[in-house]
Amino acid sequence: MSVEIVRNYFKENNIDKDILEFPVSSATVELAAQAVGVEPARIAKTMSFYTKDKEAAILVVTAGDTKVDNSKFKHCFGMKAKMLTAEDVERLTGHAIGGVCPFGNPTPVTVYLDISMQRFESVFPAAGSGNSAVEMTCEDLEKYSGAKEWVDVCKLI
Repeated sequence: MSVEIVRNYFKENNIDKDILEFPVSSATVELAAQAVGVEPARIAKTMSFYTKDKEAAILVVTAGDTKVDNSKFKHCFGMKAKMLTAEDVERLTGHAIGGVCPFGNPTPVTVYLDISMQRFESVFPAAGSGNSAVEMTCEDLEKYSGAKEWVDVCKLI
């Protein structure tokens, strides 16, 4: 179970954050917002895309009320946004659909954080399963995810 991967990642990196586990699904922004009890925008959804060579994943963590802007994505990454297929998600990210998160990913996954989250004091990314989350400030999310950089590749829905 990849929530254990996240627990181990937190332990190995001395990250003192409580993983919230719910008796209900938190696999979508709407379900996660209900489970956590916050507005959907504060759910930090992790979107997974192929690299140019399609051998690895790029993860973009963004606010729950946004979607990728194709022209911004292409300008930032120099390629068209191509989301991972269902068959490749777990293989390339280490997490199943609904639990993809920026923690404990296999090398060479690269994590980017979209600036859309910076308007919140804290956000709630998944923690490796379809019924988990963890609350973090944007500063902690940047630090603990090992994000390469903040990007502007999304727009409000």
